[in-house]
Amino acid sequence: MSQSAVCKQSVDGVLLLDKPRGITSNAAIQQVKRLLRAIKVGHVGTLDPLASGMLPVCLGEATKFSTSTFAADKSYEAEIHLGITTTTGDSEGSITSRLPVSVSRDQVEHVIRKFTGTIAQIPPMYSALKRAGKPLYAYARAGQTVELQPRNVTIHSLILRDFAIDRVRVRVHCSKGTYIRVLAEDIGRELGCGATLSALRRTTVGKLDLERAIDLDRLAAVDEAQRMKYVLPVDTLVSELAELQLDEVLTKRILMGQSCQLGAGAVAQTCGLVRLYGVHRQFLGLGNIVPGQILAPKRLVSTQELPRNHPQPPKIA
Repeated sequence: MSQSAVCKQSVDGVLLLDKPRGITSNAAIQQVKRLLRAIKVGHVGTLDPLASGMLPVCLGEATKFSTSTFAADKSYEAEIHLGITTTTGDSEGSITSRLPVSVSRDQVEHVIRKFTGTIAQIPPMYSALKRAGKPLYAYARAGQTVELQPRNVTIHSLILRDFAIDRVRVRVHCSKGTYIRVLAEDIGRELGCGATLSALRRTTVGKLDLERAIDLDRLAAVDEAQRMKYVLPVDTLVSELAELQLDEVLTKRILMGQSCQLGAGAVAQTCGLVRLYGVHRQFLGLGNIVPGQILAPKRLVSTQELPRNHPQPPKIA
């Protein structure tokens, strides 16, 4: 193996990955790490092995801003298998019950309307949520149960896409922390026949959608120079925030970790997080504006010469 094949390089940015079904999110990003020879990788919003679709991969400095995008709304296409329940809430678990299915499309549409808006969900035992420093799935695999409290999540929209006897397909737009497996189980329970999640595809994370994503096979098929064209700027993850360009004096103060006074009308909003750009339009990181038009550095990138605008990645046929 040549030295170039194993030598790591500093890569800062975001790659929108169309994760395949059948592998973990961590396994997927490790493949991206190898293909780009990147030093540091992370991702936004774990997808179970059953699920495919949008997985934003954070590279280098972008890992500092992954939590900002993790809080974003998400959209899914889901298939629900009626009449079956499983240990995990999806088709990867062992079947725990089978019941006859005798529901109409109208009944399904009536039930799913009940799950629109703010609803309470009890997190599944087979999840990565931690209790006493240990993930819940570790308790589940050991045959132990943990009492879990319901959490409020928001289902912005839930649309029935297809109906066929014991299978329904729905489109879900929801807040962070929503478990589609739990939603499938709750719908089946309300219908009186039980249900489990049989397929799931994430289509959006915030404003990021699959139209700009690339899958692992296509990424592996092109050369390294072409792969790098799919790496978007670090500020992709915080594009929904208002931006503020600083002059040379304020740029220097912010980079030194100092708070500074903004002039009147410097930014449309009076308080909250903003994206910061220096005199050469390079992305500096995030700042926080507090009452009195005081700007304080919140999270800064280490490399200050990151380009403000990358070219659009190649179109994916």
